[in-house]
Amino acid sequence: MLDLADFSAVIFDMDGLVLDTETTYFIAWQQAAASMGYTLSDGFCASLSGLSGDAGTQKLLAECGADFELSTFKQVAGLHWHDHVKQYGIAVKYGFHDLLALIIQHEIPYCLATNSRAINALECLALAGLTEVFDLIISRDDVQHGKPAPDIFLHAAARLQVPIARCLVLEDSHAGIVAATQAGAFSVFIPSMLPIDPLTLALCDVMLPDLRAVRESFRA
Repeated sequence: MLDLADFSAVIFDMDGLVLDTETTYFIAWQQAAASMGYTLSDGFCASLSGLSGDAGTQKLLAECGADFELSTFKQVAGLHWHDHVKQYGIAVKYGFHDLLALIIQHEIPYCLATNSRAINALECLALAGLTEVFDLIISRDDVQHGKPAPDIFLHAAARLQVPIARCLVLEDSHAGIVAATQAGAFSVFIPSMLPIDPLTLALCDVMLPDLRAVRESFRA
Protein backbone atom coordinates (compact mmCIF):
# COMPACT_ATOMS: atom_id res chain seq x y z
CA MET A 1 0.00 0.00 0.00
CA LEU A 2 1.02 3.58 -0.66
CA ASP A 3 0.15 6.59 1.47
CA LEU A 4 -0.53 9.92 -0.22
CA ALA A 5 0.60 11.63 2.97
CA ASP A 6 4.14 10.44 2.19
CA PHE A 7 4.29 12.63 -0.91
CA SER A 8 4.18 16.37 -1.48
CA ALA A 9 3.85 16.20 -5.28
CA VAL A 10 3.12 13.76 -8.11
CA ILE A 11 5.04 13.79 -11.39
CA PHE A 12 3.51 12.07 -14.42
CA ASP A 13 5.38 10.89 -17.47
CA MET A 14 3.38 11.33 -20.70
CA ASP A 15 4.11 8.82 -23.48
CA GLY A 16 2.94 5.36 -22.49
CA LEU A 17 1.90 6.51 -19.01
CA VAL A 18 -0.80 9.17 -19.38
CA LEU A 19 -1.28 8.75 -23.13
CA ASP A 20 -1.21 5.65 -25.32
CA THR A 21 1.06 7.37 -27.82
CA GLU A 22 3.73 4.72 -28.16
CA THR A 23 1.63 2.43 -30.36
CA THR A 24 0.94 5.37 -32.69
CA TYR A 25 4.66 6.15 -32.93
CA PHE A 26 5.51 2.52 -33.68
CA ILE A 27 3.01 2.39 -36.54
CA ALA A 28 4.38 5.59 -38.06
CA TRP A 29 8.03 4.55 -37.67
CA GLN A 30 7.44 1.16 -39.25
CA GLN A 31 5.48 2.62 -42.16
CA ALA A 32 8.15 5.26 -42.80
CA ALA A 33 10.97 2.73 -42.60
CA ALA A 34 9.17 0.35 -44.97
CA SER A 35 8.74 3.11 -47.54
CA MET A 36 12.53 3.59 -47.42
CA GLY A 37 13.32 -0.10 -47.77
CA TYR A 38 14.02 -0.84 -44.10
CA THR A 39 12.25 -2.97 -41.51
CA LEU A 40 11.87 -1.93 -37.87
CA SER A 41 10.70 -4.77 -35.64
CA ASP A 42 8.20 -4.34 -32.82
CA GLY A 43 11.01 -5.15 -30.39
CA PHE A 44 13.28 -2.48 -31.78
CA CYS A 45 10.52 0.13 -31.64
CA ALA A 46 9.82 -0.87 -28.03
CA SER A 47 13.52 -0.37 -27.23
CA LEU A 48 13.10 3.32 -28.08
CA SER A 49 10.44 3.73 -25.39
CA GLY A 50 11.16 6.61 -23.04
CA LEU A 51 14.35 7.70 -24.78
CA SER A 52 15.08 11.29 -25.75
CA GLY A 53 15.10 12.20 -29.44
CA ASP A 54 18.89 12.25 -29.55
CA ALA A 55 19.21 8.82 -27.96
CA GLY A 56 16.56 7.41 -30.28
CA THR A 57 18.39 8.83 -33.28
CA GLN A 58 21.60 7.09 -32.26
CA LYS A 59 19.79 3.76 -31.93
CA LEU A 60 18.19 4.21 -35.36
CA LEU A 61 21.56 4.85 -36.97
CA ALA A 62 23.05 1.84 -35.21
CA GLU A 63 20.15 -0.32 -36.42
CA CYS A 64 19.85 0.94 -40.00
CA GLY A 65 23.37 2.13 -40.79
CA ALA A 66 25.17 5.43 -40.97
CA ASP A 67 23.74 6.16 -44.44
CA PHE A 68 20.16 6.01 -43.15
CA GLU A 69 18.43 9.25 -44.20
CA LEU A 70 17.18 10.54 -40.87
CA SER A 71 15.62 13.73 -42.22
CA THR A 72 13.55 11.78 -44.73
CA PHE A 73 12.56 9.22 -42.11
CA LYS A 74 11.43 11.87 -39.63
CA GLN A 75 9.44 13.75 -42.28
CA VAL A 76 7.69 10.64 -43.61
CA ALA A 77 7.07 9.24 -40.11
CA GLY A 78 5.56 12.56 -39.08
CA LEU A 79 3.14 12.46 -42.02
CA HIS A 80 2.10 8.88 -41.21
CA TRP A 81 1.69 9.74 -37.52
CA HIS A 82 -0.53 12.74 -38.19
CA ASP A 83 -2.68 10.73 -40.60
CA HIS A 84 -3.12 8.03 -37.96
CA VAL A 85 -3.97 10.25 -34.98
CA LYS A 86 -6.29 12.46 -37.01
CA GLN A 87 -8.28 9.35 -37.87
CA TYR A 88 -8.10 7.52 -34.54
CA GLY A 89 -7.07 10.14 -31.95
CA ILE A 90 -4.89 9.35 -28.93
CA ALA A 91 -6.28 7.29 -26.08
CA VAL A 92 -5.86 8.25 -22.43
CA LYS A 93 -4.45 5.38 -20.37
CA TYR A 94 -6.77 3.43 -18.11
CA GLY A 95 -7.17 4.86 -14.62
CA PHE A 96 -5.66 8.28 -15.28
CA HIS A 97 -8.79 10.31 -14.64
CA ASP A 98 -9.63 8.48 -11.41
CA LEU A 99 -6.09 8.89 -10.07
CA LEU A 100 -5.97 12.57 -11.02
CA ALA A 101 -9.29 13.19 -9.30
CA LEU A 102 -7.89 11.74 -6.06
CA ILE A 103 -4.73 13.86 -6.32
CA ILE A 104 -6.79 17.00 -6.87
CA GLN A 105 -9.15 16.06 -4.02
CA HIS A 106 -6.16 15.92 -1.66
CA GLU A 107 -4.78 19.20 -3.07
CA ILE A 108 -1.44 17.64 -3.99
CA PRO A 109 0.58 19.53 -6.61
CA TYR A 110 1.25 17.62 -9.82
CA CYS A 111 2.84 18.12 -13.20
CA LEU A 112 3.81 16.42 -16.45
CA ALA A 113 7.49 15.65 -17.09
CA THR A 114 8.18 14.32 -20.58
CA ASN A 115 11.10 13.59 -22.87
CA SER A 116 9.01 15.00 -25.72
CA ARG A 117 9.53 18.52 -26.99
CA ALA A 118 6.94 20.99 -25.72
CA ILE A 119 5.29 21.50 -29.10
CA ASN A 120 4.83 17.73 -29.51
CA ALA A 121 3.59 17.24 -25.95
CA LEU A 122 0.98 19.98 -26.34
CA GLU A 123 -0.21 18.51 -29.62
CA CYS A 124 -0.58 15.04 -28.11
CA LEU A 125 -2.45 16.36 -25.08
CA ALA A 126 -4.81 18.29 -27.36
CA LEU A 127 -5.50 15.21 -29.50
CA ALA A 128 -6.32 13.29 -26.31
CA GLY A 129 -8.59 16.03 -24.94
CA LEU A 130 -6.26 16.90 -22.04
CA THR A 131 -5.29 20.44 -23.02
CA GLU A 132 -6.35 22.02 -19.73
CA VAL A 133 -5.28 19.23 -17.38
CA PHE A 134 -1.63 20.14 -16.65
CA ASP A 135 -0.83 23.67 -15.51
CA LEU A 136 2.86 22.75 -15.39
CA ILE A 137 4.58 20.80 -18.16
CA ILE A 138 8.31 20.08 -18.05
CA SER A 139 9.61 19.02 -21.45
CA ARG A 140 12.90 18.11 -23.10
CA ASP A 141 13.21 21.80 -24.04
CA ASP A 142 13.62 22.78 -20.38
CA VAL A 143 16.74 20.78 -19.55
CA GLN A 144 20.20 20.04 -20.90
CA HIS A 145 19.82 16.26 -20.79
CA GLY A 146 16.72 14.13 -21.29
CA LYS A 147 15.87 10.87 -19.56
CA PRO A 148 17.59 8.60 -18.49
CA ALA A 149 19.46 11.58 -17.01
CA PRO A 150 17.68 12.93 -13.89
CA ASP A 151 17.46 16.54 -15.13
CA ILE A 152 13.76 16.56 -16.08
CA PHE A 153 12.60 15.28 -12.69
CA LEU A 154 14.94 17.53 -10.75
CA HIS A 155 13.68 20.51 -12.73
CA ALA A 156 10.08 19.44 -12.16
CA ALA A 157 10.61 19.23 -8.40
CA ALA A 158 12.23 22.67 -8.40
CA ARG A 159 9.31 24.18 -10.32
CA LEU A 160 6.85 22.51 -7.94
CA GLN A 161 8.93 23.82 -5.03
CA VAL A 162 9.00 20.36 -3.47
CA PRO A 163 12.07 18.30 -2.48
CA ILE A 164 12.61 15.54 -5.03
CA ALA A 165 12.59 12.94 -2.23
CA ARG A 166 8.98 13.94 -1.52
CA CYS A 167 7.93 13.46 -5.16
CA LEU A 168 6.05 10.43 -6.44
CA VAL A 169 7.13 9.73 -10.02
CA LEU A 170 4.92 7.60 -12.25
CA GLU A 171 6.79 6.05 -15.19
CA ASP A 172 6.31 3.32 -17.78
CA SER A 173 9.81 3.03 -19.31
CA HIS A 174 13.23 1.86 -18.24
CA ALA A 175 14.75 5.24 -19.14
CA GLY A 176 12.17 7.00 -16.98
CA ILE A 177 12.76 4.75 -13.98
CA VAL A 178 16.53 5.24 -14.28
CA ALA A 179 15.98 9.02 -14.36
CA ALA A 180 13.66 8.95 -11.34
CA THR A 181 16.06 6.76 -9.38
CA GLN A 182 19.05 8.97 -10.15
CA ALA A 183 17.04 12.03 -9.18
CA GLY A 184 16.17 10.53 -5.80
CA ALA A 185 12.40 10.35 -6.27
CA PHE A 186 10.05 7.56 -5.20
CA SER A 187 9.17 5.74 -8.42
CA VAL A 188 6.21 3.62 -9.41
CA PHE A 189 6.79 1.56 -12.55
CA ILE A 190 3.73 0.91 -14.72
CA PRO A 191 5.12 -1.01 -17.70
CA SER A 192 3.66 -0.20 -21.10
CA MET A 193 5.78 -2.78 -22.91
CA LEU A 194 6.56 -6.44 -22.34
CA PRO A 195 8.77 -8.22 -21.48
CA ILE A 196 9.77 -6.36 -18.34
CA ASP A 197 13.46 -5.61 -17.95
CA PRO A 198 14.60 -7.15 -14.62
CA LEU A 199 16.85 -4.13 -14.07
CA THR A 200 13.86 -1.78 -14.29
CA LEU A 201 12.05 -3.89 -11.73
CA ALA A 202 15.08 -3.81 -9.44
CA LEU A 203 15.41 -0.01 -9.70
CA CYS A 204 11.79 1.03 -9.13
CA ASP A 205 10.24 1.28 -5.68
CA VAL A 206 6.92 -0.30 -6.69
CA MET A 207 5.53 -1.91 -9.83
CA LEU A 208 1.81 -1.80 -10.58
CA PRO A 209 -0.16 -2.84 -13.69
CA ASP A 210 -1.92 0.45 -14.45
CA LEU A 211 -2.90 3.85 -13.08
CA ARG A 212 -6.13 2.47 -11.68
CA ALA A 213 -4.05 0.16 -9.51
CA VAL A 214 -2.07 3.18 -8.31
CA ARG A 215 -5.34 4.82 -7.29
CA GLU A 216 -6.48 1.70 -5.48
CA SER A 217 -3.15 1.21 -3.73
CA PHE A 218 -3.47 4.40 -1.69
CA ARG A 219 -4.69 3.90 1.84
CA ALA A 220 -8.11 5.40 2.51
